[in-house]
Amino acid sequence: MVRVRTLITGASSGLGEGMAREFAARGHELALVARRTDRLEALAAELTAAPRAARVVTAALDVTDDEAVARVVPELAATLGGLDRVIVNAGVGDGRTVGSGKPTANLRTARTNFVAAIAQSEAAMEIFRAQGSGQLVLVTSVAADRGLRGAQTVYAAAKAGLSTFAEGLRADVHGTGIVVTEIAPGFIRTDLNEGMTMPFAVDAATGVRAMVEAIERRPAHAYTPRWPWSVLGPALRLMPMPLVRALT
Repeated sequence: MVRVRTLITGASSGLGEGMAREFAARGHELALVARRTDRLEALAAELTAAPRAARVVTAALDVTDDEAVARVVPELAATLGGLDRVIVNAGVGDGRTVGSGKPTANLRTARTNFVAAIAQSEAAMEIFRAQGSGQLVLVTSVAADRGLRGAQTVYAAAKAGLSTFAEGLRADVHGTGIVVTEIAPGFIRTDLNEGMTMPFAVDAATGVRAMVEAIERRPAHAYTPRWPWSVLGPALRLMPMPLVRALT
């Protein structure tokens, strides 16, 4: 089996936790980071208890702490003897309507989903440039395809910025051994969005499996699951605003 070393941020819950399980089942060595170390350690114990389990290391990391990101990512790379893939997954979705007197939530969403993603990418790309290879995976959203209203306004804008950032990085490393992949999930049910109305939503296991399979293909961009989001995502860009409002 080919040795693959994958680092996942935001791995203590939701899609990050699901990807950790899926990659572990495929024999990947894992570096898992998040703020909640108790959950990370429990997850690592679960994954390493499986027969023929690969190595799993963990570290506490608040991705909005730029200095910590610059320190922890290379430390984990050194522990595993390098990194083949870094998945920038950590994010929040607790925005508010702009101008409603809740700027803290919107600024936190923007900083976590965009600014912190740049810091994570800086740390990953420095390692990949030194190695001459690696895959940087940026988890955006189908929301990146269109400006959305209400609580989703800043979330969609941050994901759109991250999508453009991914494209710029891809242009920068074109023709090298470094691959930049953007994964744009549609609606996937996790404990983080329980109770929300989400058309065409799939369960976490289905959604995570689609994400991991797309990541392994190493595309430039992939909607996950592919159906119906590979159609609805591009269509969202062309919809008249009254229809966008009605759908979101």
